[in-house]
Amino acid sequence: MLWKLLVQYLRPSWPLVLGVLVFQLLQALGALYLPTLNADIINNGVAQGDVGYIWRVGAFMLLIAFLQVVSNIIAIWCGARASMNAGRLIRRDVYDRVAAFSERELSSFGAGSLITRNTNDVQQVQMLSFMTCTMMVSAPMLAIGGVVMALRQDIGLSWIIAIAAPVLLAFVAFIVVRMVPLFTKYQERLDALNRILREQLTGIRVVRAFVREDIERTRFREANERITDTGRRVGNLFVVVFPGASIVVNLAVVAVVWFGGIQVDQGTVQIGSLFAYIAYVMQILMGVIMVSFLTMMIPRAAVCANRIGEVLDTDTSLEFAEQPRTDQPEPGRVEFDRVGFAYPGADQPVLSDITFRAEPGETVAVIGSTGAGKSTLVNLVPRLFDATEGEVRVGGVPVKDADADALWDSIGLVPQRPFLFSGTVASNLEFGREGATEEEMWRALEIAQAADFVREMPGGLEATIAQGGTNVSGGQRQRLSIARAIIHDPKVLVFDDSFSALDLTTDARLRGALWQELRHVTKLVVAQRVSTIVDADRIVVLERGRVVGIGRHDELVEGNDTYREIVESQLGAGAEA
Repeated sequence: MLWKLLVQYLRPSWPLVLGVLVFQLLQALGALYLPTLNADIINNGVAQGDVGYIWRVGAFMLLIAFLQVVSNIIAIWCGARASMNAGRLIRRDVYDRVAAFSERELSSFGAGSLITRNTNDVQQVQMLSFMTCTMMVSAPMLAIGGVVMALRQDIGLSWIIAIAAPVLLAFVAFIVVRMVPLFTKYQERLDALNRILREQLTGIRVVRAFVREDIERTRFREANERITDTGRRVGNLFVVVFPGASIVVNLAVVAVVWFGGIQVDQGTVQIGSLFAYIAYVMQILMGVIMVSFLTMMIPRAAVCANRIGEVLDTDTSLEFAEQPRTDQPEPGRVEFDRVGFAYPGADQPVLSDITFRAEPGETVAVIGSTGAGKSTLVNLVPRLFDATEGEVRVGGVPVKDADADALWDSIGLVPQRPFLFSGTVASNLEFGREGATEEEMWRALEIAQAADFVREMPGGLEATIAQGGTNVSGGQRQRLSIARAIIHDPKVLVFDDSFSALDLTTDARLRGALWQELRHVTKLVVAQRVSTIVDADRIVVLERGRVVGIGRHDELVEGNDTYREIVESQLGAGAEA
């Protein structure tokens, strides 16, 4: 997967990659040529006392060194641009794939893991691609070129290279094999740490309310210690690498000096050639060390690439038609035809044999005990899930055959947990419809019973909203979310228990305004409170994922035991009167 990612995402930057190859080759040729020039200065200049020769060759060496530095700078610049482009494209594709996921896939991966995969994991792959462009390309050139140039200087000492290079490679391979499982475990524990931290930050109020600070602190400390222990074990292996490599390199240099000195004493090798040979041995082994260093980065990058690949290779469970329909012959109509839904691997379905219809402009409420499947039912309308049985139709078109944008454009959703984005009141309302005028915003706020408190906020429509809407109350968040859905101007409004944080008076005023101002809009309302739905055109009663009653409030009170129990539990016996 790592190789596939690098090839796929570096290909658009092929001119930069070509630049890396060309300029790394030039700087490697310069690095390989300099020891030979140095040997010539020693043999033909210093040994012969020819100062002019020393100046001429020395000036040429300075020119080569300058060109080598320029080539290296250009190569690194090209490598940096190519790797940054690759990282940008990977993050884009991961984001696009996650954005297309249904709730099922999002729940499967988890928010914390998806964030880590699109940040830390991509960064590891991006760093490896950068190091590959800057070091992995030049290291083989230096190593292979060093062998060729060393053999030109003295074939008799080549047995030292033949021993040192394999020993160094075997040592590094042993370390890498030990690192692969550790890096896998490290990324898993990083996911766990991010998940715990995210839970604690999101639920800080609950933690404090139940005096769980010490317990949560212990939980975080244990996760932190686990990842630290894994990181320490990885670090211990890293610590061994460079001293071990230095020992091999230094022993090789000692061997060259020892046996090369004997040849110099015998007159078979010139002193300048010996210095050049030492330089080439250093280049060869340094090339091996650079490759080894990158080889140690590969296991972690490979683990990260596999995790990225899992996201990119996961198809959404939502299947879209090849020729989706953009029309809605019956705008505002919502139909459930023998609909069932079950989570993968679940023993029992969440919904079974759900059949009812909401006509344009009607208000249809869904009520039932906790876990009856109310939220799952309404989430099938905007196609956050796909029904596993039966068919859901919106506007007379099966949602599986409808164009996604056309479907979502006709639906306004107020989720069970209202979420506001960081920005202003106006910017949050513009999520409903971009370019909405102030007049339209105030109208939506008036209907949602939010205009009064928005006027009191500093700046009005330009009042600051913190991330998640944490600087406003739960009821204010719900009303702003409702206003956002209203300004979308949908054909169908879906309220998933969206009145729970409102007091009874505000709830009644809000419902009255909705029913009065949005008569043409079909409204699906999930509610826990009976008082919220008493004036609905039709009430669907759910029990254990099945419809056990459909009708108006007074009809159900008289003829449906489940609904009567709900009414009596909330309003007391005799409430039907």
